[in-house]
Amino acid sequence: MAYYLGIDGGGTKTTCVVGDEANILARVTTGPSNVIRVGEKPACETLQQAVREACTKSGIDSATLTRTVAGVAGVGRPEIREFVEKVLREVVGGHVIVVSDAQIALHAAFGDEPGVVVIAGTGSIALAQDGCGNTARAGGWGWAISDEGGGAWIGRAAVTAILRARDAGENTTMEQSILQAWQLTDCERLVSAANAVPQPDFGAVLSEVVAAANAGDAMAHRVFVRGGEELVRLAKFAANHFFEHTPQVRVAMSGGAFAHAPNLREAFYNGLQTQLPKATLLPDLVDPVLGALQMARRG
Repeated sequence: MAYYLGIDGGGTKTTCVVGDEANILARVTTGPSNVIRVGEKPACETLQQAVREACTKSGIDSATLTRTVAGVAGVGRPEIREFVEKVLREVVGGHVIVVSDAQIALHAAFGDEPGVVVIAGTGSIALAQDGCGNTARAGGWGWAISDEGGGAWIGRAAVTAILRARDAGENTTMEQSILQAWQLTDCERLVSAANAVPQPDFGAVLSEVVAAANAGDAMAHRVFVRGGEELVRLAKFAANHFFEHTPQVRVAMSGGAFAHAPNLREAFYNGLQTQLPKATLLPDLVDPVLGALQMARRG
């Protein structure tokens, strides 16, 4: 019997599944494996740990795997793709294919059919395909200059909103909750932490921004509205490559920011209704690792 392995490696977590032709035999989740964000050694350890744990859980010898497909953030850079391939070949047998995390999400949502997937995880990106094997992306250029609407962007926008509120003599309930999340005592220390090198984990305060918005904090609400608008903009840019004259395109959502922030999903839906009114938004979030497994089975 043939066995296959799919990996979804991102900036917050890594999910690995083992399956045969029809069934999922094991699923495990470990830490982040985005080489750009965490470095080569931690990414290597995380990826190999995920593979070993999934294979042990399924009772499969990793050397007997027929094919592995890994969708990992950052592999648009050839040197990172080669590094991930090398890391995986050390622990798996069979054929190893490394693609972007956006590609496996797109495949999970639509297979080979036309559509646009918008990913809001730690970062963000939109990827469209026309059904003829052609793809087009928008966004996903990294936290320093892009990744609008992703978890790190939302956290950074929330901190900016807190400081602007201070400038204006206004209050926001986000301030105390974010200070507590980062174990800080006052706003001056928040400024120092936010400007530190390397940058803090802005995505870690997503739940605090959600809680503030749910409690009626207008600034937190506006952060999500802006995030939704930015993600809609990415969807529209990607869609326009193939669907400018066929606006009935299907759109899917994926990623941890969408999963953990209903406020962001709502803002994205509302913006999509305005900017792409004929688009159909799939109601369920896409599970990218299933796309990786499907690609591994297909070859």
